[in-house]
Amino acid sequence: MSDGLDSAGRELLFSEARSVRSFSDKPVPDEVLAELWSLARWPPTAWNSQPLRVTYVRSPEGKARLLPLVDERNRDKTRQAPVTCVLAADLRFHDHLPELFPGKPDLREFLERADREGHARFNAALQIGYFVLAARAVGLSAGPMAGFDAGAVAKEFLDPQPLRALLLVNLGYPRPDAAPPRLPRLPAGHVVSWL
Repeated sequence: MSDGLDSAGRELLFSEARSVRSFSDKPVPDEVLAELWSLARWPPTAWNSQPLRVTYVRSPEGKARLLPLVDERNRDKTRQAPVTCVLAADLRFHDHLPELFPGKPDLREFLERADREGHARFNAALQIGYFVLAARAVGLSAGPMAGFDAGAVAKEFLDPQPLRALLLVNLGYPRPDAAPPRLPRLPAGHVVSWL
């Protein structure tokens, strides 16, 4: 068992990290994006269901298709980010459960009849948090955004039947002045209870 991250690692992932709105023009290599996902896939989801799906949009053609679907206030930062990720929940996640959670062979059939969308969205949201931390761990800065037409993005970039677009995340290397000042956080006494 590890003693945990040192202070530099904790700062990189948490206390010194910022959501970035302004990126340099340094390209993000394929290897870094592959490494990001190789880290983000490990943390837990219920039944090991892993419903998050990731689409990296970085070509000029892809960005041209995406920009009209992004709220106006988010267009400039999306235009200049080297990569914009479409993060989506797969409503057919249960098709993979025989492989991912073999100890419950009847789970796939049970979920075929159940309302899966809430489960898919909740667990994909967990994975989105892991994804942002993994981006920081591989040296990227992230700028998550909810301001976009989710239905149109799903239609343009995803198979809209089983996938629901949840969030866009701009990725890249920040400009030197890109980090906004740290906003306050609620104190532990306001959030944490001890029983």
